[in-house]
Amino acid sequence: MSTHAKRERLLLADLLETAGPDAPTLCEGWTTRDLAAHVVVRERRPDAAGGILIKQLAPRLDKVMAEYTDKPYEELIQLIRTGPPRFSPFSLKPLDEASNIIEFYVHTEDVRRAQPDWSPRELDPVFQDALWSRLERTARLMGRGVTTGLVLRRPDGQTAVAHRGTPVVTVTGEPSELVLFCYGRQSAAKVDLDGDENAIAKLHETKQLGI
Repeated sequence: MSTHAKRERLLLADLLETAGPDAPTLCEGWTTRDLAAHVVVRERRPDAAGGILIKQLAPRLDKVMAEYTDKPYEELIQLIRTGPPRFSPFSLKPLDEASNIIEFYVHTEDVRRAQPDWSPRELDPVFQDALWSRLERTARLMGRGVTTGLVLRRPDGQTAVAHRGTPVVTVTGEPSELVLFCYGRQSAAKVDLDGDENAIAKLHETKQLGI
């Protein structure tokens, strides 16, 4: 059975292929080539991927990223499409779904929403629920750096607290849009914000959301 992560993986590969290596993305300073290299390094080079989260390993990550960025773009696309090698933990279906459903969804939208003519996708309710489930578990991690209270709310009223504090800003939207908001794509996320005006302005501008 196809998983959400696998579907988003293949969609991302197709979008990267169509866009070409020099198209913009929502990842500041990254073209589609840079984004493709990041995805490949993350799941194929665990010796370097730790640099994404650990500053001490960042020089190693930068070196390996440069090596992969220099590879033929078509090769990067094929490596994304075929998935991780057998020795990678990401080759295990449960871990792939748990770790990559948001990863590939966000990067797919990084490519789509950087284009001037993009429009929102219609996502099925099961996928929205899967995104919400992951977001609920990681909300506090995503919001740990903000300076105000932050509550995430679905249109049906379900909520998750991303950060405790005052004043409180409530961000309402579909799980897919809340994911983008919490992963630092505030300007591209289709959400409604309610609360103190100054707090909302700071939240729109903050770079402290996400990992």
